Amino acid sequence: MLHVCCTPVCTNLMPVFYSLFFRLLMLWVAAMPLAWSASPLDLPELDALVDYKPKIPLRVYTSDGVLIGEFGQERRDFVPIQEIPLIQRQAVLAIEDARFYQHGGVDYKGVARALIADLTGGVKQGASTITMQVARNFYLTRDKVLSRKLTEVMLAYKIERTLSKDQILELYMNQIYLGQRAYGFGSAARVYFGKPLKDLSIAQAAMLAGLPQAPSTGNPVANPKRAQARQRMVLKRMRDLNYITEAQYQKALQENIRVRMDSQVHSNHALYAAEMVRLAMVAQFKEETYTRGFVVTTTLVQSEQEAAYDALRRNVLAYDQRHGYRGPEAFMALPAHAVERQKMIEATLQQHPASDHLMSAVVLAASAQSVRVMLANGDETTVTGEGLRWAAAALSPKASAALRIKPGAVIRVLRDGKGRWSIAQLPNVGAAFVALNNQTGAYRALVGGFDFNASPFNHVTQAWRQPGSAMKPFIYSAALDKGYSPATLVNDSPVTLSSAETGGQPWTPQNDDGVYDGAITLRTALAQSKNVAAVRLLRAITPQYAYGFLPRFGFDPAKQPQNYTLTLGTGSVTPVQMAGAYSVFANGGFQISPYLIQKVTDTRGTVLFEAKPVVVAQESDRVLDARNAFVMGSMLNEVTVSGTGAAASQKLARQDLAGKTGTSSEAFDGWFAGFSGATTAVAWMGYDEPQSLGGREFGATLALPIWIDFMRVALQGKPQSTMPQPAGVSNVAGDWVYDEFKDASGPGAIDVDMLQRLKEMFSR
Repeated sequence: MLHVCCTPVCTNLMPVFYSLFFRLLMLWVAAMPLAWSASPLDLPELDALVDYKPKIPLRVYTSDGVLIGEFGQERRDFVPIQEIPLIQRQAVLAIEDARFYQHGGVDYKGVARALIADLTGGVKQGASTITMQVARNFYLTRDKVLSRKLTEVMLAYKIERTLSKDQILELYMNQIYLGQRAYGFGSAARVYFGKPLKDLSIAQAAMLAGLPQAPSTGNPVANPKRAQARQRMVLKRMRDLNYITEAQYQKALQENIRVRMDSQVHSNHALYAAEMVRLAMVAQFKEETYTRGFVVTTTLVQSEQEAAYDALRRNVLAYDQRHGYRGPEAFMALPAHAVERQKMIEATLQQHPASDHLMSAVVLAASAQSVRVMLANGDETTVTGEGLRWAAAALSPKASAALRIKPGAVIRVLRDGKGRWSIAQLPNVGAAFVALNNQTGAYRALVGGFDFNASPFNHVTQAWRQPGSAMKPFIYSAALDKGYSPATLVNDSPVTLSSAETGGQPWTPQNDDGVYDGAITLRTALAQSKNVAAVRLLRAITPQYAYGFLPRFGFDPAKQPQNYTLTLGTGSVTPVQMAGAYSVFANGGFQISPYLIQKVTDTRGTVLFEAKPVVVAQESDRVLDARNAFVMGSMLNEVTVSGTGAAASQKLARQDLAGKTGTSSEAFDGWFAGFSGATTAVAWMGYDEPQSLGGREFGATLALPIWIDFMRVALQGKPQSTMPQPAGVSNVAGDWVYDEFKDASGPGAIDVDMLQRLKEMFSR
């Protein structure tokens, strides 16, 4: 009967016994490879090695090559052996298997050295060769049992007979796990250093080579000290083997290695767009999306995407600041013991992750003069002076329980460019921004909300909201089609529509500001966003005609009312739908189809899909008279010069802008939609659960600032553009009119004398 020793001494000796036993076994096996090669044991086929198909994640890039999304359980880049730098290969061989190119799969000299170290109490040494590690990683568990070890050794010999040394090393360096979800050295170079393998220094290559021993706990993100110690060991081995010179060795020891401490290896400012790509790929390729190494190039332009992201967040925060501090996000009881307190704070803050620069923190001490907080990384900081002003009411002893900042409160803090901290909060208002190439339909920038991780709901494509006055240009466009002109007079004075006209109760529309200007031109009425004038215009051309005109711009008729409120924007649109609609004006009368995916390739670079956008130009595709688009462009330009959007031309110092503000009923939504050159952009702000944005908030205060900040970047360095004047339209008395109406009576006829008298009246 086998006696099992269970005393503490025996128990402690068991790992030593197993280690010695395995060393002796491997030494014996290494001495007789021919016998093992003829073993009758059933070994697995090597198809997974011969036809190696690593699980490479889906990667999403901007049009100019910036990684914006990566989807898959494993981060992996396959790098052919000939493209792996020699210094990286040498670093790996130095620490893992210096005799790799000499042994036949099992290194009996290495086993002997390890055995001697075990017996003499020397430094523990590994005895597994790279070939054995390949066998283990592809086919076996890591359990230290006899059957597994025997199979590992035999598989190593079989692999050596089937593959070349370079093939084996290639498999190892692409398959090995190196921490932080990174598999293979190519992926690890990106994850830890943000660069390809070919650009690594000797010191960086040595640090990566040291990771296979303890990838999860010994990587430079999880344990920088341990990673550095292992790196120095690798460098020493490289020097001993003459892979590097003494000068290179000393330089590498002194190099200050900067490691990416964040888990993101790509820009996290385009996550809404990356998610759109992921959904499209899953619809096409199902679960293979995450393993086949697809590379998707989008139409986004990195500089414009960053500008859109920054503009939206900056102005949403500005809105939030205008409407006051709402109080801490949560409260926790602070333990008295320091270690226990820190652990609980860390656990609490994990439930309140950072939103870019908006850091979560727990208040340790609070007074009207200072607030001391602990951040998620354990650092403490103190907010004083101007940093407290915005939330001063929450520091008052009279503050309500929900508002008061006190020890244990979970708050947000923000640090400015000069290192000064201030109290902030996560906005709860929704927002969206989208920019399209109005000639092709390509997305140039897309931001679906303030924080994707907080809410993945994409307001650009999914939010159906009331457009308010941003809908008026399409009614005016329908009027132009009926023969009206920008100089046509409309009566901006109160009007009541009868029950017969409304089909319900009598209705008296009102101007937002309560000001009525009497007889004004359509140009002025649109520029000043006069509600009553717009209703009178719709009354003249009929709601039925305007409703039937809307599909030309890509609007969904089912989402629009067939009554007089149509001109005030009581229907529903999405921001991207609005961008496409305004693009019809911008490009001369053509509908576009917004698209995000430019190209899809596989791991071999084979193109699986490539968009072939058609620049709008074919007359057969025209949905709007070129004259109509041109005249509407001039009227929308007036909005940005003298109307509700005048801040655009003032702040951008350009005269080639066109667009329209929009504020829905009770200020539930704020819009600005506009264009310049080949770019059409739309900004929107509103609450997901509709509520008023504030009595003094309008599209001009909410959305226009986002649009301006984006266009400042998008138009930088670009000359001012002009829309070409199409045939059949003339300038009469300072404004545009279709040629067939300039000398005729009718709705578009211009009373030059009356127009001159109006100009004189408004100039006084």
